[in-house]
Amino acid sequence: MRRDMNSIIKGRARLLPAEINTDLHCSAKYLPGKDTAYIAQHAFEQLDPGFVGRFKTGDVIVAGRNFGINSSREQAVHAMHVLGVSAVVAPSFGRQFFRNAINNGLAVVECDIAGVAEGDEIEIDLSAGTMAVAAHAAARSFPPLPAEIQSLLAAGGLIPFLQAHPDWKIA
Repeated sequence: MRRDMNSIIKGRARLLPAEINTDLHCSAKYLPGKDTAYIAQHAFEQLDPGFVGRFKTGDVIVAGRNFGINSSREQAVHAMHVLGVSAVVAPSFGRQFFRNAINNGLAVVECDIAGVAEGDEIEIDLSAGTMAVAAHAAARSFPPLPAEIQSLLAAGGLIPFLQAHPDWKIA
C-alpha cells in the first residue's frame, strides 16, 4: 500500500489476542503451492474462523503483545496486504515480523491498546506518534517512526523504495 509520508491511517479496529505467531497468520498447511490470495482467505482462522469475513479493506489489526512471533515468514505480511490491512497496532512485535512488515510496506505501531474495542474507529499519525480512538475520547502515544522508515512505507516497502532511488546511499 502506498501512502504519503505524513499521511494519517484511519480504519476500524479488528482485535486479535496476544502471542500470535506467524503460523497463525497463515498456516503452513496452506503454503505449499498456494497463492497469496488463497492463503489470505484463511488468515487467522485457527484463532477466529470469522475474522476474514468481518475484515474490510482499510481495517487495522489491533492485537496483544508479541504479534508475529516465531518465524520470519514473509507470507504473513503478504496475506495481510491482500486482505487490505492498513496497519497493525500491538504493544510489541516479533522482531523478524516487524522488519518484514516495514520492508514490505505495512505500517506497524508499538502502542498501548488498552480500551480499544472491536470495530472502534482509530486514527494513527505515524509522524506525530499518536493513536486516537474517538469513541472513547482516548489517545495513545508511541515513539514516532523515523523519517527513513516512513519513507520506506510511503514507497510501498524496501524494494520499491530502492527502485525509485537507485542512487540512494546509507549516510
